[in-house]
Amino acid sequence: MTDIQEALAHLRQLVQLEKEEDLEQHRQKVQQLPLDKRVAEGYSWYPVQVSKTGYALGDRAYVIVERSGEDKPDQFRAGKTVSLFTRQPEVKHPEKSGVIQYVNRNRMKIILNSSDLPDWLGLGQIGVDLLFDERTYLEMDKALKLLMKVKGDRLAELRDILFGKQAALFHPIPETHRIPELNESQNDAVNQVLAARDVAVIHGPPGTGKTTTLVQAIKLLCREESTVLVTAPSNTAVDVLTERIADAGLNVVRIGNISRIDETILTHTLDWQIANHPDSKHIKKVKIEAAELRRQAKKHKRHFGPEERKTRGHLFKQAGELNAWARQLEDRLLDFILESAQVITCTLVGAANEVLQKRHFRTVIIDEAAQALEPACWIPITKASRVVLAGDPFQLPPTVKSKQAEKEGLNITLIEKCLVRLEHTSLLKVQYRMNALIMGFSNQYFYGGALRAADSVDDHRLPIEDNHPLVFIDTAGCGFDEKLQLAYLSRYNPEEFQILREHLYALINAHREAEQPLPGIAIISPYREQVKYMDTAISDDPDLTEVTLTINTIDGFQGQESDVVYISLVRSNAKAEIGFLKDYRRMNVAMTRARQQLIVIGDSATIGNDPFYLEMLEYFENKGEYRTAWEFMQ
Repeated sequence: MTDIQEALAHLRQLVQLEKEEDLEQHRQKVQQLPLDKRVAEGYSWYPVQVSKTGYALGDRAYVIVERSGEDKPDQFRAGKTVSLFTRQPEVKHPEKSGVIQYVNRNRMKIILNSSDLPDWLGLGQIGVDLLFDERTYLEMDKALKLLMKVKGDRLAELRDILFGKQAALFHPIPETHRIPELNESQNDAVNQVLAARDVAVIHGPPGTGKTTTLVQAIKLLCREESTVLVTAPSNTAVDVLTERIADAGLNVVRIGNISRIDETILTHTLDWQIANHPDSKHIKKVKIEAAELRRQAKKHKRHFGPEERKTRGHLFKQAGELNAWARQLEDRLLDFILESAQVITCTLVGAANEVLQKRHFRTVIIDEAAQALEPACWIPITKASRVVLAGDPFQLPPTVKSKQAEKEGLNITLIEKCLVRLEHTSLLKVQYRMNALIMGFSNQYFYGGALRAADSVDDHRLPIEDNHPLVFIDTAGCGFDEKLQLAYLSRYNPEEFQILREHLYALINAHREAEQPLPGIAIISPYREQVKYMDTAISDDPDLTEVTLTINTIDGFQGQESDVVYISLVRSNAKAEIGFLKDYRRMNVAMTRARQQLIVIGDSATIGNDPFYLEMLEYFENKGEYRTAWEFMQ
């Protein structure tokens, strides 16, 4: 077995380990809970009302359900597999599985894995359960198996190049593009994409305009190629790309489930374009006729004579013929829409969608590749002759649930490997978000000092007197020991938040005294329990009720930014244990969210034994404003 074959076989084993761990966690969290607990913890909606039904793409029915009451947080997301169920007694088949197309507050659209709507929909006592979804794992394994089999074709060649066994080649391009809206490193990246015969890598640190660069590259690719496939790991990331590509004036079609349903996204979805095409009314009418014939056929019970049997058979035959006709009409319409698209967008797993089954692309772009498991990246790569990877491996990695799989390397992404294996990659070098001092530590630690702040942001500050861009508030010696929430094993630190709040009060008052509008303010922490504690405390604080604040985990805030960012580090203990603060990429994400001021609150005695945090503390002492929590306890 060759090195590549061994590596692929190992990846398949890791995918299986991850699947088993994911399934076990699902069993513990969901399957073993009674319904009221599942509802309380966000794994079920019950009860719900059916507000609309109909027929989606292919021979599949859909339902839209709504729940009453306030919009409570839950685990339901576009693309998740669910079970629509009824608790009515004596119903023969009380469950129908399906996939969420979108969730919008208390409203959810489910595409059922069935041609027919359940006959119990009007009976009430209906709910929705989250199911374990193995499709992602099956598609990843399928792609890896294909890679192990192929020989002598373009996919085999791409595989060998991406594994570093062959050099990636670049063609001279007839015209070097210098797009006025882009800086030099962005233009270089675009030209490298155009010149790449096999693979191009765009390394985009925070605030460097990676998406802007990608959109410009896509515009130029569309001049030469009939359709470009653009993918990302999450539905949210695909929605953002879809919107940006459409804003650039390109005809884009979004395949699969959508996480946002505002008009700007919805009108670009394949489902919407089919539903709003003049031919779709006729297709819908045929589907309704077929469904009615099937319903009539099912009326015939078990005990019936030859005549009834003959009638039932005839009705089913008619329904089948109508369905086949509807599918033929739909396929023709589908081909027309997809062939007229300049860009098709979908998630990595969405690239395995049956509507793309027979389609091959000259170029596939994988955005946010540093947040994607390598096996998932291979799904769209199997459909293309050239691949463009874009992302930043120094930000948060993909989530791996299996400790064993993580230990054996499932968390190491394809873009990380390519940055090591490939000779030519593009680094975007100018960032447009942060004051240069805020950028400085990340720049020197992660990016070798290669970045610079654009003139427009280099020294932008808050319009108040106490406006140093970089502040560290040290709680060492204050006795603010962290606490552990036993149910979720998450940590919080109430006293640390009290210090944060005092600084926040001063910041708000300074803006009011200067008669300046309040900046955007975000408060983030690595620990979910600290976020929950801060959220509750701020909600109960009359002095902050009229102040708009964003409160989130660092992971939840990735991809966002704010004028002012507070980071509550939480960890404070005699053993100097810092837990998952050890993932320095999480801190890179946290520190690069702020535009004008970054305030970090933590215990230097706890974090300072770690070399990364020691270097960070030294940077704050030398370049920033180093303050002690005692100043805020008077």
